[in-house]
Amino acid sequence: MLEFLRIRNLALMDAVELEFGQGFIAVTGETGAGKSVLLGALALLSGSRADKTIIRQGEETCEVEAVIAFPDTSAMDAVLASMDLPPCDDGSLVLRRTVSRSKAARVHINGTLTTLARLQELGMHWIDFHGPGEPQKLFSERWQLRLLDRFARNGSALEAYREDFRKWRALAREMEELRESEQLGEDERAFLESQIAAIDTADLSDESVAELERDHARLTGAQDLSEAAASLAATLGDDDDGVSTRLGTALHTARRITAIDSSLQPLADRLESLIIETADLAAEFSDVVDAADIDESTAASIEERMARWLDLKRKYGGDVSRILAKRGELAGRLERQGDIEGSLRCLEKQAAEIEVRLSAQAEDIRRARLTAARELSKACAGLLLRLGFRKARFTIEVEREDELREYGNCSVSFRFSPNAGQDLLPLNKIASSGELARVMLALKAVLAQVDATPVLVFDEVDANVGGEIAREVGAELAKLGTSHQVFCVTHLPQVAAAAVSHFVVQKAQTDDATAVAIRPLHPAPAHRLEEIARMLGDRSSKIARQHAKALLSP
Repeated sequence: MLEFLRIRNLALMDAVELEFGQGFIAVTGETGAGKSVLLGALALLSGSRADKTIIRQGEETCEVEAVIAFPDTSAMDAVLASMDLPPCDDGSLVLRRTVSRSKAARVHINGTLTTLARLQELGMHWIDFHGPGEPQKLFSERWQLRLLDRFARNGSALEAYREDFRKWRALAREMEELRESEQLGEDERAFLESQIAAIDTADLSDESVAELERDHARLTGAQDLSEAAASLAATLGDDDDGVSTRLGTALHTARRITAIDSSLQPLADRLESLIIETADLAAEFSDVVDAADIDESTAASIEERMARWLDLKRKYGGDVSRILAKRGELAGRLERQGDIEGSLRCLEKQAAEIEVRLSAQAEDIRRARLTAARELSKACAGLLLRLGFRKARFTIEVEREDELREYGNCSVSFRFSPNAGQDLLPLNKIASSGELARVMLALKAVLAQVDATPVLVFDEVDANVGGEIAREVGAELAKLGTSHQVFCVTHLPQVAAAAVSHFVVQKAQTDDATAVAIRPLHPAPAHRLEEIARMLGDRSSKIARQHAKALLSP
């Protein structure tokens, strides 16, 4: 349920913080008092579009924030997880939306900045509006079908059907692609085979390519390598000016001085070791010169393999895995084209088996819909009678379709006739907004036990009714409030008196400014009695107050 709501700078409202309880909540106020401010705040939190004109005049930003409490957050947490948003904390979902004149609007869900699209998606799971501007949903036959399936408890059967339907459609697409494809000609087949052969000849692997690139780099720099290594061998060797020759002369001198001072012998030994190491280095650089001398046939082989590798990289991608994947794709195409008819027969057999299963599933779902349609029509018709439609008729038509579709083999149409002598027509052909709100109330009342949306908002549900019918509307809203949190903006005292909680919207005007305020009346019975008396015609009238007291009596 909606537990807490904070509104700041929305339309004519400065700031308000409201706490709500469970059950049926009435919102009243004089015409033009600004009751739509509360509905507007809830609409903003459900993800409705908004422009800067909603911001209170003279202010920079408008902000609404809400805390929605759930007895079990597992379903909502699953939705949040699918959006990569934090789960509910301590059983509560926290929403905040800010609209600014000069900056981008911001949406926060459980403290995390997110998008309006995610707020809209989340809104579908916690709140449902019924009133002017909302009946388009009731007009949709797909939405009507979802309502009927919910009443028929077709959820698991539909899930199994849709899974098979997706497989069936995928097979149909694959068969269509095969039928539209042409058998490869000799030249096309030869081309594919040559492409595969070129990849196979390269004998590609990450290790072989790395080795090839090292060999090619060595081949490319072989001359520079040979010249540099030869220079180093000569510098370190025993030529007249080589390091080894000059160190030999130094060693001769060192040995002569050790004869004079034997303590210098370790230095002479180190010098002798240096001569040996230098000679070894010179020999190893000479070996490098020999190794760098690559014969022509080896060099040609390396160049050919490198050219082949570079050509494959250019054609199919920058790494071995992409080229091998392309090889698999080319081979698969050859294999499929080699036996199109055989592949088609295999796919057609699979599709036929699934279609038989789908037809049986769709027929089971259709029968369940027919049964549910009769029960739901009867229940709604009876309730509509109590809601003021004395001669109204309400039926749900389930019509078989020639093709299997994602939702089964039948369509659904809700049909309504508000008056005697009028034909049953689709809802969008005959119903006014007030009639639609009462039709929606009837549907919601009947579907209450299978409707998981916790917060319901009704506006103009009491349009064009009064007296005993108004009491019936209030009673049904109160009954609906036992399983949902129900907000209803109403002008009728009979409806408001049936509420568990009662909020009044008041507008104050001066010469310079106008402000709207919302306050709870239910904590103060005297204040609520006065508001019901006002709705009856005169808060100062003794008769009106007595009538109000009677309406509020249990």
